[in-house]
Amino acid sequence: MRSLLTAARRWAAPSAAAVFFSGWCVVEVGRMSPMAATLPMFWNGTIPLLVLTAAIGVAVRWPVLSLSLTALLLTAQLLKVVQPLDTNWAIYLGAFLSLGLIAWTSKRRTRIIAFAANTVFAAVMTFLMLSWRYGYGVGWLPPLYLGDRAALTAFGPQLFFMLLLIAAACFALGLLLALVQERGRLFRARELAQSTLKDREIDLVVEQERTRISRDLHDVLAHSLAVIAAQADGARYSAKDQPEPVLKALEAISSSARSALVDAQRVIEGVQDDGMSAPQPQMDDIAGLIEGMRSSLDIQEGISGEPVKLSSGQQLAVFRIVQECLTNALKHGGRRTTVRLNFDWSGPGLTLHASSARHPNATEGTAGQRTGRGIPGMRERASLAGGWLTAGPDGDQFRVTLFLPYGPAEGRPAAADPAAGQEPGETPQLALSSGGKVPGDV
Repeated sequence: MRSLLTAARRWAAPSAAAVFFSGWCVVEVGRMSPMAATLPMFWNGTIPLLVLTAAIGVAVRWPVLSLSLTALLLTAQLLKVVQPLDTNWAIYLGAFLSLGLIAWTSKRRTRIIAFAANTVFAAVMTFLMLSWRYGYGVGWLPPLYLGDRAALTAFGPQLFFMLLLIAAACFALGLLLALVQERGRLFRARELAQSTLKDREIDLVVEQERTRISRDLHDVLAHSLAVIAAQADGARYSAKDQPEPVLKALEAISSSARSALVDAQRVIEGVQDDGMSAPQPQMDDIAGLIEGMRSSLDIQEGISGEPVKLSSGQQLAVFRIVQECLTNALKHGGRRTTVRLNFDWSGPGLTLHASSARHPNATEGTAGQRTGRGIPGMRERASLAGGWLTAGPDGDQFRVTLFLPYGPAEGRPAAADPAAGQEPGETPQLALSSGGKVPGDV
């Protein structure tokens, strides 16, 4: 049914035009005079038949042209440029066939215009068929030579409403076909929506299961690797009299456990819906991140010392922490907030300082009451990467400091523990803020 209506919609206009023209040729050829049968131009229905056939043929593709052809024909007959019809009046029905095709295939506005135009056409046809100046009767309505007023008063309403009824029937048939097609489209859309919803439901179940497995895997690895690192550190600190190779082995075990934990987290975070691992940002991507935020923030950056190659997990941690700081500075401080970033490579590890002005209406109590996921998340990333992070207000600035150790164990001093009394204000230049609110409040 659907394919049938689609094909019919495409070929309806030319097919209807061919049937209309052929039917009239077959019907009228037997009633024509010998001269009219030999030379069709002597038949008064030749031009109206050709014009209305063309109007039917273009009704689907060019509805306005179809209406224009009908209007042109009736105007030419009123001006007596084209002979009016008498007993061949049914040729006028071609205009109503065009109306039905327009109602089937056109939009609402075009349908309204077409029906209004055909109402006018029906009135003009009535006048042409009943006026003694143009016609000689239409078969069952003989001509009245008492004037147009008498003829139109006697037969006009019946003829006009009959033509209007035919036009309305063709229009209703076109609307019915359009509704059937629209109903089919709605059913297809519903079937597609149901199929898509079912696929999305399956994808959601798969994604939920993948997320659950990722979380379980992360929890298991985090616990196991953290225990390994803690045990190795404990053995190293409690056995100072052990040989140097043993201490180095214990430190290597601790460092490898922490590095494996960070890498595991990076891989789990990078798993996409298709199960493939997405590329994670590294230190080289920080420059692009800063440039992208310069249109909204006044970022002042600096580098001290010679950069050292960090592990992939540490690079990801630095990138995410810088991203979190910049985002929260814009969120809480607004546009054009001044943000200072400094990467210090001169110590036993990378020290990142960032700061920005606190919002003038912010208070420490308010900031303390709004604890989001940002600061705990940054601290967790720093801890998993083998370092530490501090964040908090310092006067009119909000500062965050990140430290990540690097280099061989024997060549670097132990990292200071921020829990041992170091305050954010004690760092040379501290970390980025969120303009008066806790950066982690996201």
